[in-house]
Amino acid sequence: MLNIDWKRIGKSCTERFRPELFQCLKEGYSLKLFLADAVAGLIVAAVALPLAIAFSIAAGLPPQAGLVTAVIAGFAISAFGGCRVQIGGPTGAFIVIIYGIYAQFGMSGLAIATMMAGAILIILGLCGLGSIIKYIPYPVTVGFTSGIALIIFAGQIEALLGLNCTEALATLDYAKMPGDFVGKLNVYAHALETINWPTVGLSLLTIAICVYWKRVTQKVPGSIIAIIVTTVIAIILERFGFPIATIGSKFPAVADGMSLTLPQLPTIEWHAIRELVSPAISIALLAGIESLLSAVVADGMIGRRHNSNTELIGEGIANILSPLFGGIPATGAIARTATNIKNGGKTPLAGILHAVFLLIIMLFLGRYAALIPMATLGGVVAIVAYNMSELHLVKGMLKSTRSDVLVMFTSFLLTVFIDLTVAIQAGVLLAAFLFIRRMSESTEARNITRLLAGTPQTTRPDDLGQPGINVPKGVEVFEIYGALFFGAADKFKDTLLSQNRRRPRVLILRMRHVLVLDATALHSLEEVYAHVHSRGITLVLSGVTAQPLMLMVRSGFLDRIGQENVHGHIIDALNRANEILATPTKPTTKK
Repeated sequence: MLNIDWKRIGKSCTERFRPELFQCLKEGYSLKLFLADAVAGLIVAAVALPLAIAFSIAAGLPPQAGLVTAVIAGFAISAFGGCRVQIGGPTGAFIVIIYGIYAQFGMSGLAIATMMAGAILIILGLCGLGSIIKYIPYPVTVGFTSGIALIIFAGQIEALLGLNCTEALATLDYAKMPGDFVGKLNVYAHALETINWPTVGLSLLTIAICVYWKRVTQKVPGSIIAIIVTTVIAIILERFGFPIATIGSKFPAVADGMSLTLPQLPTIEWHAIRELVSPAISIALLAGIESLLSAVVADGMIGRRHNSNTELIGEGIANILSPLFGGIPATGAIARTATNIKNGGKTPLAGILHAVFLLIIMLFLGRYAALIPMATLGGVVAIVAYNMSELHLVKGMLKSTRSDVLVMFTSFLLTVFIDLTVAIQAGVLLAAFLFIRRMSESTEARNITRLLAGTPQTTRPDDLGQPGINVPKGVEVFEIYGALFFGAADKFKDTLLSQNRRRPRVLILRMRHVLVLDATALHSLEEVYAHVHSRGITLVLSGVTAQPLMLMVRSGFLDRIGQENVHGHIIDALNRANEILATPTKPTTKK
């Protein structure tokens, strides 16, 4: 019967799930801290409001979905997360994934994929794999982030230029705006003649305010000022006969106000779950990457360390709760977290209060969102896309190795023209293959017999350690450099067998630089042993490090070659070679 230590498992899970909110309450919470958190929460709510609406609309959903996410997920991430000052909610990085899932599977499919992603994040956290996200190669992250930024910007062209794409969609036989990058550009090209110049003016004004308002003050976000100014201008233009597209004209129900619905499970279509696994993994990876990156940035600003496992569990809980109320995927937001810290947020209660303030605004002022011009939201999202592109990081990557540049552009192009899920998977695989190739190229086996003997022009005491050693006749010494793994195993074997033509009595393999040995390389080593043994050559190993030695012991290879033929130092290995040379040779019979 399988004996499972449930107490140990429970203790391990408890250690990995320690929300910072509970830690702060244990340490003591004062009125002074509450006031600081309340002020920070209110300011962050003002920053999050336009972003939540804009991200939701950019993903093809009504504005209420973004606000609900900012409220529910924002509350959960602060209440259950592992970073004291993390602010969670919808982010621009999810726009592309959400748009694709919603277009193909509808709101029910999006909810299921988001909840599956939440479950994945919780499992990763409970298993102590909070650091696994860090193993995604940096060029992959830069590539797909830049790709997402370009797609997000492309999705705002309609709002920025005030295009009427109805006729263009009919001409191209589209039922609705296509989700792919090329398809959107094709529609925009056919609709360019419908450009609305007053809308273009509002878009440029929004971008200008968002860029330059920080020179006036950083206490009030430029996006809020842009919304107020452009909304007033849009109302004036409407009265003078210049209609401007607004949230209300696109989503008429918003004018009646917004509400927080009771939680409801999505309709589960079992045949679609298998197709949603891959998008769910992408959501989980993206949420994990962005939240942990935000937490690391916050650590540097407040001088504390977050709990990555707890943070992933908190993100998972948030992504399970959000769809129940009609929300979308959420993660930690770097800009909002930084705003929270800069405005005095000290504990997770600042994030909880930010969610409460957003709920109040949604319930009592939500109907006024109908007046906001679509051009304004397009301008706000365009600024987010530009910041997300991290062009300076792309320029820095161009100075890196060719393989890193190849991985970055592969991830970028696959994100833009194929799919983000494919981009992440292909980018990681390509980076792994290129890394394996680089590692295999760095692994080599060289004949150092003459170097050990002290040939004047080639002796390198700093490298070989023992210049002028007496290597007896009939002994060949090879030194292996680098990791011996499946990527370098054949190269090692071929090099060793091709150079070993003089048929010595003893072949010494010096392995002091081999720190890693895997099963494939061990198999190659066994093939080398079988080959030399059949020719009457004794194989002696020198300087075998800990991990390779343990593998040789467990596999039985050490017993096959004889423990007397494995030594820690080259001098001892040469002494063993002298003993072998002193014994008479046994004739070998050819089969």
